[in-house]
Amino acid sequence: MFNKLSALCRILPPLSLSIAAAPALADDLGRVTLTEENDSIYSDDDQAYTQGFEFNYLGPDVAPESGWAAPFDGMSAIGLFDTGAEVSRRYQVIFGQSIFTPEDTSTEDPDPDDRPYAGWAYGGVSLIQDTDRRRLDHLELLAGIVGPAAQGRPVQNDWHQFIGIDSANGWDRQIHNEPGIMLTYERKYRFIQPLGSGFAVDAIPEAGVTLGNVMTYGEVGTMLRFGRNLEADYGPNRIRPSLSGTSYFNADYLEDPFGFYFYVGAQGRAVAQNIFLDGNTWRDSRSVDKEHFVGDLVGGVSLFWSGNVKLDAGFTYRTEEFEGQDDDTEFANINLTVGF
Repeated sequence: MFNKLSALCRILPPLSLSIAAAPALADDLGRVTLTEENDSIYSDDDQAYTQGFEFNYLGPDVAPESGWAAPFDGMSAIGLFDTGAEVSRRYQVIFGQSIFTPEDTSTEDPDPDDRPYAGWAYGGVSLIQDTDRRRLDHLELLAGIVGPAAQGRPVQNDWHQFIGIDSANGWDRQIHNEPGIMLTYERKYRFIQPLGSGFAVDAIPEAGVTLGNVMTYGEVGTMLRFGRNLEADYGPNRIRPSLSGTSYFNADYLEDPFGFYFYVGAQGRAVAQNIFLDGNTWRDSRSVDKEHFVGDLVGGVSLFWSGNVKLDAGFTYRTEEFEGQDDDTEFANINLTVGF
């Protein structure tokens, strides 16, 4: 797996926002997804992973004869992507920000045994391939900045001022500026059982690995779903680390315009590196002793009308991420996708 990932640097071409102009099948759409994850959606807490926002652009199907198909062919050549009779290939462009705080945000000198303040702003690109509606390969590269340059402090405190609640006072002790990178490869499978009248249940097991100075971990997980038009996607978009995590959607696989599903799932991660807990890589900073095994339980609902609008809402329960953490982490997410 690691040898295959190292080979990516020789295969991936320079990619940029021009991906949006990649040749596409005429009957398909590009899609924009806005994802908001926050612990205050359902409670007054403001701690741990307290805020995440992500913008995704999912491009249309890449035409097989296009030069944009070459990176996917390269992935297949080294065994990372499958080949099959029916293939849907998409590029995804990503921009986002995540914010982390300790439990007590009222003090200017936070508890050294609690997680440090940190912000992470990033951009990136993904290659996503659906093979025979039964396997999804996902290769993602994120790059950005951790520290004050990520603008976690003004985003959080300006919002707090706007809604009339106290500011977080310990941002002067946040993790220092450091360039960050994460390279992720995941594979998901779909096992589906039709129930009649358009309804079905499916199970989507996944496995993957993420490498980088921001996070390094291996993951395994499974999502269970019940609903209609399940073959259009493999679960809702989420902000990494998470179960599922792509905005992939294929309207060509809809049997009728309306679809929905309820989902539950679990993911376990073996964590070797987490800069938001370990602190900076090359200089001293606030840090705590991380837990090497972390688990998530998730649940929620997705609704979609054709390829034009999709709405997801969900909840995540995350086990303790560092030694001495007082409470597990809980947060909700809301996604809105618009096709055009």
